Amino acid sequence: MDGQELAGPGLLSAADWSRLTFVSPPLCRRCGMAFEIEVEQNQVCGACLSHPPAYDRARAALIYGDVSRELVLALKRQGRRDGLATMSGWMAQAGGELLAEADFLVPTPLHYWRFVRRGFNQSVWLAQALQRRTGTPVAIGALRRVLSTPSQGGLSANARRRNVQGAFRVGAGWKPRLKGRNVVLVDDVLTTGATVEACARTLKRAGAANVDVIALARVAGPRPIPILG
Repeated sequence: MDGQELAGPGLLSAADWSRLTFVSPPLCRRCGMAFEIEVEQNQVCGACLSHPPAYDRARAALIYGDVSRELVLALKRQGRRDGLATMSGWMAQAGGELLAEADFLVPTPLHYWRFVRRGFNQSVWLAQALQRRTGTPVAIGALRRVLSTPSQGGLSANARRRNVQGAFRVGAGWKPRLKGRNVVLVDDVLTTGATVEACARTLKRAGAANVDVIALARVAGPRPIPILG
């Protein structure tokens, strides 16, 4: 399946379905990464204890692997929307607690020129699909990407953080609407978390009380700790 377009609209084959890995408890209360052993409820992983993320909580539906990668690329590069209802259902199940407390869903924004080239923002589509399930409004324009940065692909965790530094701003007129509110950032994939952390910092500086993250998929493994200095 790797490198191929998904065949036609519809559900995954039984073989591909069996190769999906869903993120399941026990999870770190902060970053949402699965523990390999049973732990106490509300346990926080070592990475989050030593360097708490800028967001409050993150949850993802799937581990980013061969099949989930093709789902993401079909959405992101092919503009395939026929799986949105199913994918948003997985995300709603993974992040139900976060969604129940949310005042706004904020899609991770693209820079204007990248949006023009692509013609859509897949994070907006995911957020709108979640809105249809939950009724929570999508705050399009609440967060803007003001720097056209290189792709994050192939960069180290620290290079990703430097790459998105200062890349986001709160949209005009949104600061008073965000003040004291609970916001859920919506993204397709969590890799190092650099992008959503930059977004979370921007939203909190604008007065958001709580910023959580829901993604379709996440890269497996412990959350990387930045090298300071």
